[in-house]
Amino acid sequence: MSDHFNEKAKTWDKDEMIKQLSSAVGATILKHTPLNQQMVVMDFGAGTGLVSSHVAPYVNKIVAIDISEAMLNKLVAKPELQSKVEAICQDILEKPLATQFDLIMSAMAMHHVEDTAKLIQVFSDHLKSGAMIALADLDKEDGSFHPADVTGVFHSGFERYELKTLLKKNAFKDIHFYTAHTVVKNEKNYPIFLVIATKT
Repeated sequence: MSDHFNEKAKTWDKDEMIKQLSSAVGATILKHTPLNQQMVVMDFGAGTGLVSSHVAPYVNKIVAIDISEAMLNKLVAKPELQSKVEAICQDILEKPLATQFDLIMSAMAMHHVEDTAKLIQVFSDHLKSGAMIALADLDKEDGSFHPADVTGVFHSGFERYELKTLLKKNAFKDIHFYTAHTVVKNEKNYPIFLVIATKT
């Protein structure tokens, strides 16, 4: 994934579609997740920190995880995030962190991970009891959202009921889906869900 985003990192924050999507996801997290100044949050697939920027003022600390160093370099250069966010360039599926979190959030990163079941299990392992997830990604689509020649994309979105079943299997309860945003691209609508759940 690092290679795929090396070039993209240069212009990522200027992309209007990405800015709107990140802003909508950030706003939906703020609306439906009880944040407080004691919380330590993981932002999985944090990229340049567009969602972290929304959440950072309301929590103690964000640990930004990504396997693209170029994207994280953009994140740590942002003055508003420097005192709040620690960036870690690491694949937590292969090398988990020692920290347990109060919240794990993620925007548009899950479809870049081949093994969704393992990813949800790893999220569960990184959460304290009673902690929450807030995961945003594409609803199941026909594969037209990404260009045909794109690399590093393993899923054309997700079926909500399948994801709910997977979350239940990994000790999550109070599972709620919200449509955070709809991307309009090539005259097609692509809904973006945000699923929020609590670890038992």
